[in-house]
Amino acid sequence: MSGSLHKGDELGQVLVQVQNDLVQLKKRLGRTAVSQQRETLDIQTLDAAIARTENCIKRRAEEYLKAVNKQVLILPIIEDLENNTRKIAKWHPPLETIPDIPLQKYLAAGVSPGEKHKAAFTMRLLYNPAHPKNRELMQQKYGIHLPDLQKKSGPTVGAQKVVTSPGVGSLAVVPAGLRSSNLQPPPPLCEEDMKAGASVSSHSLSTHLGLTEKSLPPTAADLSLVRPLVKTKVALLQHREDSSNAMIGVYERVRKQQKDVIQSKDFTQAHGIPHSERSSAWTTVTPPPSAASDSKPPQGTARLSPLNAQCVPALPPTPVGKHCFSVVEGRIDPHAVDFSAFKEHYCLHWGSLMETLWQLERLMRQFAVPLARVCGERLMALERSGVLDWGSGSVEHLLSVLENREEVWELMRQPGQRYKGEGGRQAAAVRIQTCWRRHQTRSAYLWQQRRKWAAGTIAISWLLHAQAGRVRKSLQATRLRQLENYRSSAESLAANWTHLCTSRRTIIHIPSLDENVEVIYVCPVRLGEDLLHYYTQLLGLQGAADTSCAKRFTILTPEAYQHFPDHNMCVSTLLKYSPHTLHRIKNLIQGKKAYLISGVPHIDDLAVAEELGVPMLGPEPAVAQLYGTKSGARRIFTSAGVSVPPGHGDIYTLQQLYECLAQLMSDHLEVQRWLFKMDGEVGSRGIAYCDVSHLSFRPWALQEYHRHGPQLWRMAWAKEPVLMKFLEAVPSLLASYGKPFNTSCYPTWTCFLEHFLKEGGVIEAYPPSDSVTCLTVDLLVEPEGEVRMLSCGDQLHGPEALEVAGFTVPQSSVCPNTLYSICMCVGQACLQRRILGHLSLELVTFLKPGTLEQQVWAVDLDIGYSDQLAMTQLMLLMTGGALDCRRGCLEVPPPVRANKTTARQRALPKAPPPVTTRFAVMSSRLLHTNLSMVHYNVVFQMCKAQGIGYDVKERRGSVFALHDSVDRSRISMITISPDLQGALLTFARNLSVIHQEISAPNMQGESNFKNLIKSIEEVVGVTVQNAAKDHEEEERSE
Repeated sequence: MSGSLHKGDELGQVLVQVQNDLVQLKKRLGRTAVSQQRETLDIQTLDAAIARTENCIKRRAEEYLKAVNKQVLILPIIEDLENNTRKIAKWHPPLETIPDIPLQKYLAAGVSPGEKHKAAFTMRLLYNPAHPKNRELMQQKYGIHLPDLQKKSGPTVGAQKVVTSPGVGSLAVVPAGLRSSNLQPPPPLCEEDMKAGASVSSHSLSTHLGLTEKSLPPTAADLSLVRPLVKTKVALLQHREDSSNAMIGVYERVRKQQKDVIQSKDFTQAHGIPHSERSSAWTTVTPPPSAASDSKPPQGTARLSPLNAQCVPALPPTPVGKHCFSVVEGRIDPHAVDFSAFKEHYCLHWGSLMETLWQLERLMRQFAVPLARVCGERLMALERSGVLDWGSGSVEHLLSVLENREEVWELMRQPGQRYKGEGGRQAAAVRIQTCWRRHQTRSAYLWQQRRKWAAGTIAISWLLHAQAGRVRKSLQATRLRQLENYRSSAESLAANWTHLCTSRRTIIHIPSLDENVEVIYVCPVRLGEDLLHYYTQLLGLQGAADTSCAKRFTILTPEAYQHFPDHNMCVSTLLKYSPHTLHRIKNLIQGKKAYLISGVPHIDDLAVAEELGVPMLGPEPAVAQLYGTKSGARRIFTSAGVSVPPGHGDIYTLQQLYECLAQLMSDHLEVQRWLFKMDGEVGSRGIAYCDVSHLSFRPWALQEYHRHGPQLWRMAWAKEPVLMKFLEAVPSLLASYGKPFNTSCYPTWTCFLEHFLKEGGVIEAYPPSDSVTCLTVDLLVEPEGEVRMLSCGDQLHGPEALEVAGFTVPQSSVCPNTLYSICMCVGQACLQRRILGHLSLELVTFLKPGTLEQQVWAVDLDIGYSDQLAMTQLMLLMTGGALDCRRGCLEVPPPVRANKTTARQRALPKAPPPVTTRFAVMSSRLLHTNLSMVHYNVVFQMCKAQGIGYDVKERRGSVFALHDSVDRSRISMITISPDLQGALLTFARNLSVIHQEISAPNMQGESNFKNLIKSIEEVVGVTVQNAAKDHEEEERSE
């Protein structure tokens, strides 16, 4: 090995010596030609011989350098100088020194993908000699100890230093800084050149430049041949086929560029083109982008992203500004001083740096970067890090070696900058075609997806429609069966009604509590223990009259109310979805005669009745829905022949509303207030009013009425001018003076009018009198056809004239016979329409102006069990009396006396017990928010301390009905007294005492106690006045 190295040193000296001799000979011949002008010398012949010798040496040096660079793992053998050909002998290591390597696991069949990946990664490291793990893997796998290439070299390159790199051979080459072309591989040095050359003294700068232009090393160059210490065989760089093909393509491009540069330089030398006008030998000449197809499309689009600390590879810190060079307009000037110094400093790694510089130049040209400063230390550190192996580096890595990378990045990220550089038109065309194809493909995909979604939606909709149709048919069949069962059970109930009323029976819900009735009350909410204990004691207060009342009363709560806490469901619906409660009711009514009474008729009442197997006392839900509205009630009243207020029903449009109101106002000029009632609302919730006294032309209309008279006013021609005037003024009148009664539900007239036209309603006249009394009568239309009056009472109103707050029982405002006649007519009209069960009839009475004749109007009809009837049944239970609505009196048994009877009194025949009358004031709508802060037992203790209670023996006093254990702000109260005035005063006193006990000066709460007390005082005043008038009339008659 030492002999070979010695021959390499001689070869370098020979080459240097031959070159120097040729240069000196050429100069001497030139001086001789000048000094001997008169003599004839064959200068051209000598010059041609010297040129041939130079070309031969140059060709052999280039071939030798090529061989050295291309065959890094082959050491050349310099033969005899006389031979024109060179033979390079390959070094074959002794086979006995290589250990036997068994078949690797990754070469066997059936290995896992993970093991294959690990083996491929290991082979990749073995193929990369510059990788830090290469030495360790070579030693572990093959037992070969390689020298450490990562150690720093000294100030001078030793003769025994081994330099390995992907593209660099040994030091037996011409230094890169002295070559004529940067991309041209250095020529190999044969032994003849080394012997012919020798180390000589340095020459001038011109001599150095001359030799450089002729591709000869200068005289001061050290061309000692250094051979590597380890000879290895040529191996593939990567075992993957795609990676090898990619690397082969890269090196083929490099060789093609080198060839183009050499041809370009020969052309410039042949035509005498100055050096300053020559194009850079480092880059290739690209054709102008005249068309999109002029140049090849780029191999890949560089990914541009912000340069942050995470994207930039971690490089060792290097001093800024050392070994830096410039890339001007995407090209590196190979003759620049800074680039020459960089290339000379890193000549040992130049093969690996060529690909990186080529990628950097291409990137700068693609984005038309005018100037980029490259830091050589960063570039070398990036190359040593291995991130750029086989062209795998990204734009972030390439830009990390620039000193002005921020400016370059800002320029590159500008829109359209990529299309201003090399191949920009081709890239733009590709980009446009890509976007257009993507748009077409995306549009087709979205269209296909929409069609697919539409098809799926249609299919799902059809399936849902079909399923809904099947469910609808099933429900219709079920409801038809329930309706047939209801009708058959109603016929059976009508046939056996007389026997059923006189025998023991069970009633589901609460109509009465006589001794032959057992009640199962289904409550929509669960009652607390305090309420159950209260009602148990309340039902047991009858004493000797009936001690088993509490045992005949059962309260049940459907378990479904827990599952639907936020749903507004009626009791029948909750009971329908409560199988446990239904099963318990079946057990309670088993073997007994029973029937069902609902509150408000509902479609689920039929399902519950069918499930329990009992008849229902009530109308069909469809019939109840038709005649349970305000318009339906007017139709019943009209057919019954009872008096109704002037008005019109079934109004659903705004124009119809205006026309009907104008017609009613022109027909009844004496009416000063008109009411608007919604069909679906109850009480005063859906009522609004409008006063016509605000019309300025009303006096003129009254004059027209008096001028024509009542008879002629019925003619259309007589009232036509007034009608047209009213029709013009109605829209503005309603918009300005229309007001709802209950502003909590409908705050404005606009809101009320919207719901009114949506649900429909009626227009009715308010009684034209200052004193108006309303009364309510509860009727029972029995299946046999008999109509009975169960309750009648005068209404107590709240702050508004139409808001009902309580009742006085029995009623005393209408003649009992007149009231009975009206009720029978309405009951028969309902019976004709198959409206059975409980009805609540509302009437108004007033004195007609002018004649003072009492008028009675039927204004409303509610189908169902009312609160007044429930309170009346509780009052009858506590008093043990009977309410005779036909005579208008409440009769109760006399108080029980403890007097001892004598034998003579016992011997006399028993006379019928005397009957005493009672009056009651009741209300189920008492509200006081402070009651929710006090428990019921505390309220009862306060009432007991104030003397509020019920006397069982005297059958007079006060009785409370509790609603809910949670919401205790609402209660019901009944006061019973021998006279109406006493009952009213007792009721007002109880309200005043309770309010004072539970309220503080700074916490009055929300309550209707005060308004009800005020209404009671007005009724008491009227009662006193009527009593005084009756007394005066009696005195006059006497």
